Parts: sequence; C-alpha cells; structure tokens
Amino acid sequence: MKVLSNKLIEWIKDKANEAGVKGLVMGLSGGLDSSVVAVLCKNAFPLSTLALIMPCYTLKKDIEDAQRISEKFNIDYKIIDLSEIYNLFISILGKEEKEEEESLRLAQANIKSRLRMITLYYFANKLHYLVVGTGNKSELMAGYFTKYGDGGVDILPLGNLLKTQVKEMARYLGIPQKIINKIPSGGLWKGQTDEGEMGISYQDLDNYLASGKLDNLEILKKIQDRILWNNHKRRMPEIPDF
Repeated sequence: MKVLSNKLIEWIKDKANEAGVKGLVMGLSGGLDSSVVAVLCKNAFPLSTLALIMPCYTLKKDIEDAQRISEKFNIDYKIIDLSEIYNLFISILGKEEKEEEESLRLAQANIKSRLRMITLYYFANKLHYLVVGTGNKSELMAGYFTKYGDGGVDILPLGNLLKTQVKEMARYLGIPQKIINKIPSGGLWKGQTDEGEMGISYQDLDNYLASGKLDNLEILKKIQDRILWNNHKRRMPEIPDF
C-alpha cells in the first residue's frame, strides 16, 4: 500500500499543478472513502487542503467522526450546515399530490448531494482550489452516486480502487478502525445504506469487477444491469455524431 499511496499522492499533485491551482477542497462525511481522500490530499498539499463538513439532517455521530478525522490528521475544516437552504429549496419546489413517496424521497435526497457540490465549488472558486471527489471504482461502475452531485468533481483519486482496496488503504493510512467498520451509507435518509439501496453487497460487486464472474446469476444480472443503465453517469453528455 505504501507504493500505491505515494503514487496517488503524486498523481493528485500533478493534477493540481496541471490545473494551476493553489490547493484542494473535498467533502468530508466521516465515512471511509472521504476519510482516505482527505488524508491523501493532506499529504499532497499539507498547507492548502480544506475539508468541508456539510451536514443536511446528518446524524450527529457522522459529523463527530468527520471532525475527529480532521483533528487526528491536522486537516483544516469548516462546517457548513445546509439544512436551512435545503428546507427552503424543498418548500419552493412543492409537492405534487400524485408523487410516489419512493421517487420523491430519492429526488429530495439528491438535492442534498447537489447542494454540497455547489458549496464545494464556491470554496474552490474562491480559493482557487481543485474539487477532489471521494467516489471509488465500485460506486462509479454501479452508478452509485448523484449525477452533478457527488459525481460533480474535478478529480477522483480512488476511481480505480475497489471498495475492498480502499479499506486496505485506510488501514495503511491509519484511519481509525471505527471508520473502516462503519456500514457504508450516503446518509441520505434515516436507515439508508449503500448496499440496501443497491440491493447488492460490495463484496459481490467487487468480486465481479475484479474477475468478470459471479456464481449467483441473479446478483450477476443485477450488477450488469446497473452498470449498463448507469453508463450515462460516467460519460460526458451525449451529442449527435452527425
């Protein structure tokens, strides 16, 4: 992991230098991926790395975990509570009587992610920083991210690492075991988890992405369908080829 960690740190430096920026900003949720990214960024730009903790009806323990990571690794951070602007936005949009609760819940949850993207780019523009995303290969391939939300970033250092590899990196970097063991969740609503929402375990997803095979045909089809359906999220908008 030492070699990979050093390569990622140098890659981050190179991308920032190519863009002519002064530093890096990322969202810190208190989860595994964002903690790893924050520490890598701190190593790449020790004096100009900013972590934004952006609660929006977020569990108190997640905010505390994010603060602990910032303090343990001496990462500058700001807490920007987006709950009030989220409430205002929801009230302006209103609610149609025929809306299904499930689709409404997802639509509203994605607003949280997009508000965080806007906040990150505000600070990136103000400070002349690069926005660093926290998505890993497993999430990207499954399309488990919000388009123009947490998918709206400048670089993705973990984009070629499976979830299981990110855990290994976290152990090497000294991320607390409590963070590594947390059940993956975007914190989009009460009780929400990544695996529960996808209907796929990260272990099965990683096994398939690593080997191209899976014994359970039902899970295999779920994974292949998700990858196919979410192709548009991994590409620039389509334009006619004529």
